[in-house]
Amino acid sequence: MTDQTSQLYTGGLLYDGGDEIVAGHGILVRNGTVAEVAPAGEFAGFEGETVDTSEGTLMPGLFDCHVHLCLGAEGDPGTAADKLLPGQVTMKALHRAQTTLAGGITALRDCGGKDFLEFAVRDACNSGQQMGPTIRASGQVICMTGGHGSRSGRIADGIDEVVRAVREQIHAGSDLIKIMATGGVMTPGVNPEDAHYTPEEMAAGIAEGRRFHRRSASHAQGRDGILNAVRGGITSIEHGIFMDETCVREMLAQGTYLVPTVAALRNILDNAGNGIPDYVVEKAERISENHKRSLQMYYTAGGNIAMGTDAGTPFNKHGANAMELEFMADLGVKPIDALRFGTANSADLMGLSDQGRVAVGMAADFLVVDGNPGDDITMASRPENHRLVVKGGIPVAGQTAQMAGHNFQRMAAF
Repeated sequence: MTDQTSQLYTGGLLYDGGDEIVAGHGILVRNGTVAEVAPAGEFAGFEGETVDTSEGTLMPGLFDCHVHLCLGAEGDPGTAADKLLPGQVTMKALHRAQTTLAGGITALRDCGGKDFLEFAVRDACNSGQQMGPTIRASGQVICMTGGHGSRSGRIADGIDEVVRAVREQIHAGSDLIKIMATGGVMTPGVNPEDAHYTPEEMAAGIAEGRRFHRRSASHAQGRDGILNAVRGGITSIEHGIFMDETCVREMLAQGTYLVPTVAALRNILDNAGNGIPDYVVEKAERISENHKRSLQMYYTAGGNIAMGTDAGTPFNKHGANAMELEFMADLGVKPIDALRFGTANSADLMGLSDQGRVAVGMAADFLVVDGNPGDDITMASRPENHRLVVKGGIPVAGQTAQMAGHNFQRMAAF
């Protein structure tokens, strides 16, 4: 009897989110969930829908643990966003989320939005009202007066006010708490090297989030700010540009994740002179070598690394997120490790226990690519090598998705 509710993916290679790519396996999906993973011969006689992955690799959908859906990757994205009405910001954020999904990213973490407008996009995608990636969102970033992110963040000074700001994010519905530990590239008049919040302020904000079961992320570029965040119990360090051996040692001891966002500086430096403010380019040039070195240090030390891009910052386009795999590989990360950082590791950071791996009981969130990305990371990093994106068992991009009418890449750009 023909099985109308199941799909069998077979013929090619399988990367399940671990440390190797294997041949000769089939993946049976039923009602949007992986029902069985076994040698292909065990599915002889299957009469349901079959998806041929020959000469390609099926892998978990990718994750981006650091995006900004309310920013559009213009040369000066903050100024561009400020010119929009709230409804326009929301619609553009939805389009960016769907473009990101079409680029192979089946889950993302928004690390700083605008007036909580991105929450409507998150809720629509997570509920299935709109097709999109799984989204976790921090809401407003919490920053000091004059600090990085103060343009659209929640400004809070002193322990009591930081705690209040955290509570406001939780009340609004934030999934995680984002606290700014240092200066940054995109804010004029601040230095990435400088610590902003004191150790006591950082620790209080992180602890208040943890008290209400929220993980935390910290924009942390300078050494002292990184240490303030790590010693306060932060879940992930974003960027980590001026890490040193002390940072590495303490992050390893705490199990802290690094989300390096190599794409952020690379896209600024590759597009200098194209409408990016001069102060942004100057800072990017000054810190670039330290940024590369920090990733290499933590990788060599065996630290927890998850994939993130900072998509939405200058020329860091939503939908091109998978290029972060290639950028990490360019800095010495082995392809198989880059794949793990972009799938299983990122799922663990985001607390998505049913995603990031191809195994029984996991969501059928897949990316099918040409060739073997363990040999050539560009098979996974470049959209032209993506055959199929599947979200919850539904084809959403690629040839099969086009035939089913689900391809978001055909949507008109806003």
